[in-house]
Amino acid sequence: MKKENTWKECIESASSVSVSPDKAKARSLRDTAVGRNHFLDNNNVDEDSANYIFEGYYSSALELLHALLLLRGYKVTNHICSGFYLRDVLNKKAVFRLFDDCRFKRNSLIYYGRTMDFNTAKDAIKKCKRLLKELSKILDDETKQD
Repeated sequence: MKKENTWKECIESASSVSVSPDKAKARSLRDTAVGRNHFLDNNNVDEDSANYIFEGYYSSALELLHALLLLRGYKVTNHICSGFYLRDVLNKKAVFRLFDDCRFKRNSLIYYGRTMDFNTAKDAIKKCKRLLKELSKILDDETKQD
């Protein structure tokens, strides 16, 4: 299986497929992300919790990204293609770089068992929170167009 490098390749490989836009599901995903973020914001970041808190914020960012994709009529089966949508379709290259950095750290944590040291994890949490703000702005703009 060839690894995708662009949004176009994600469409061609069926990693990204057209679906009917689903405002209700997008709203539900956003609500879940907001609730999780509220929970995470109320937890102290320490050496024992930092990697888990980062993972939670990343999950919320991914939910916001999936909400946006659903509003635009897409279902995406992998994280990198979600990022390519930011980069190639929305032309949000800086947001893509932020997402891709968080994605890489999350993959190292989940798939390879590589926990981040405390300072790296704190930095990753800050970046993920910035990503969440950027994705929220994009979603806000998208929902204002309705």
